[in-house]
Amino acid sequence: MTTTPSEGVSLGMPHLPAPDYPDDVRARLEADAREVVARYPDSRSALLPLLHLVQSEEGHVTRTGMRFCAEVLGLTTAEVTAVATFYSMYRRKPSGDYQVGVCTNTLCAVMGGDAIFEALQDHLGVGNGETTEDGKVTLEHIECNAACDFAPVVMVNWEFFDNQTVDSAKRLVDDLVAGAQVEPTRGAPLCTFKDTARILAGFPDERAGAVEASGSAGHASLIGLRLAKGEAAPARVVHPRGGGAPQDQPHPEHLSSHDAPQDTSASDPAHPAGPVAEEGE
Repeated sequence: MTTTPSEGVSLGMPHLPAPDYPDDVRARLEADAREVVARYPDSRSALLPLLHLVQSEEGHVTRTGMRFCAEVLGLTTAEVTAVATFYSMYRRKPSGDYQVGVCTNTLCAVMGGDAIFEALQDHLGVGNGETTEDGKVTLEHIECNAACDFAPVVMVNWEFFDNQTVDSAKRLVDDLVAGAQVEPTRGAPLCTFKDTARILAGFPDERAGAVEASGSAGHASLIGLRLAKGEAAPARVVHPRGGGAPQDQPHPEHLSSHDAPQDTSASDPAHPAGPVAEEGE
């Protein structure tokens, strides 16, 4: 394993040497790091999983962790810091055992995500990116996680909790704080943020049922794939403006909260929309 002297950290921070890990912790992390680096033809490519590895040690990426990654990979701490500060998945300050993220992108926001986020801030007494005093929950708004058909979505340590409401989201965080068992809507069983970070570093996921649950998109998300494979009946098609009779194929079962057919100008006789008139007509 290559080691080089580390340099000063990012601009605006004092150029003070970062403390090192205790000998036993460093020895364990070095063994894990060798396993990670061996997966890549170029050791530099191992930086992202190594950042997850050091995050699994303390729950966030510390200056000590960045120094460790730099020494293992033969990089400067400036190079490591540039990566660690670019990606939001790496925490730069102590955070909770459970990262509760509320999607506030367009569809989730329209379906109630904004209301859920505001309610949880009041309920937990924290702001965006802040952690409860007991260290259990960190609340944040998150970008789209490709679960729009189950909006509004809340994620806890990157596990899905679909079709949430203000009340269900409050119950969820109350259970997390109380240490009660919480089951995601789909996917693997819930684990702590540190455990999640180690899994993201590429180490075996030892949660019961995790292998069976991997890649578990919801049925509504997979309907297009099922259609392409001929495993599901095509949806009923309504032809606009008299372009043909509606097809009589039944709709596939609607499994999300908002994928039922909606009235449109083509399907609602009470609100027809004719062709747009051109100028002079």
